[in-house]
Amino acid sequence: MTSRFLAAAGAACLFIFSHLAAAQTTLIHAGQLLAVPGERPLRDHTVVVEDNRIVEVRAGFAAAADFGNDVTVIDLRDAFVLPGLMDMHVHLQGELGPNRDRDTLKMSRQLMQMRSLMYAMRTLEAGFTTVRDVGSSEQEMYAMRDAINNGWIDGPRIIAAGGVGITGGHADISGVQPELMEEWTGANVCDGPYDCRRAARNVIKYGGDLIKITSTGGVMTDRATGTGQQMEMDELREVVLAARRMGRKVASHAHHEDGIVAALEAGVASIEHGSYTGDRAIPLFLETGAYLVPTLLAGKTVAAIAVESDILTPAMAEKAVRVGSDMAGSFAKAHKAGVNIAYGTDSGISPHGTNAEEAVLMVEAGMSEMDVLVSATINAADLIDMSDSLGSIEPGKYADIIAVDRSPLDDIAELLDVDFVMKSGKVYKD
Repeated sequence: MTSRFLAAAGAACLFIFSHLAAAQTTLIHAGQLLAVPGERPLRDHTVVVEDNRIVEVRAGFAAAADFGNDVTVIDLRDAFVLPGLMDMHVHLQGELGPNRDRDTLKMSRQLMQMRSLMYAMRTLEAGFTTVRDVGSSEQEMYAMRDAINNGWIDGPRIIAAGGVGITGGHADISGVQPELMEEWTGANVCDGPYDCRRAARNVIKYGGDLIKITSTGGVMTDRATGTGQQMEMDELREVVLAARRMGRKVASHAHHEDGIVAALEAGVASIEHGSYTGDRAIPLFLETGAYLVPTLLAGKTVAAIAVESDILTPAMAEKAVRVGSDMAGSFAKAHKAGVNIAYGTDSGISPHGTNAEEAVLMVEAGMSEMDVLVSATINAADLIDMSDSLGSIEPGKYADIIAVDRSPLDDIAELLDVDFVMKSGKVYKD
């Protein structure tokens, strides 16, 4: 009697647990489907999603009855469906504006984190399901990354960098009183090759997915120190070597060509901005396979702000007008030469949620609509070593899927108004 009871109870529990564990199936009926950017769009297909993954892409509009009970059907038969977009250069913890300095002084780090969540959701709802944050307060960004990955909060998938820079360089504090500089100077500000090696290891110790270095000066540094090379070659090499030893890539902020060339020779995976990419740098891009992350939107934004307002200091404004005016031409030259391009905006300079404006600027600079989409999907996934799980709508990959009214291959501006967003099988906008 007891054994029969236990057997029956066990069977009941098995049924309950198996029922609870059953995959949630979602069918997406796509009128036009760009399953693999770079390839021809498909018509009238069904994307089958189970839990957070794509399990099948089949021709025709599959019936829910073919998949049993508890099946959700999403009707996108009148839409253009494509993989979730990826932005390889964002700063989720801030936004350039007239209150930036005041907020830095008055807002607690905890409140800034709450604001960052708002910026992250704006980004996700704009169709950018994965981002690479390359300049925020590191522990806060690592925490947000991990909380999103654990399913505790909503937001885009975050690949989070830790920064390494030299004393007085672009990654060091500027524009505040000396006492605050002393207080706010980060642990990863370094001098000399071995100190920079230490700083790189420190980034990895505390959770960085990659290392962001600043081989040149920057526009938003409040010093008249230019935008040419600042980190020395031995410093750059040591950072890259330390990163490689511990399985990490290095991204380098770089404007002028001397700093671009030095960073590429050191072995970085990507050049951020690349404002003056020219004849010396292009062969190195092609030889190494490194990516250019152009951030044209940042250039346009700061140039306009410098002319139309007094938000920027004179040191910043001079650099903003000069660099912002030159970026598109260098990008066009690099793209024409066959340099690998990964999509990036520098959002935080531009408002969060406007990430798709970069696509419009890339097309205006001579890039085809399809190549723009490849840069924001296939190439971005490759840059972050996630090609096996992101970048296309194929079986086995995360169900990161967006939709717009009409084909962005005909008008890239369609990306400015994304109507449907799914990330890892969960719908965030419809």
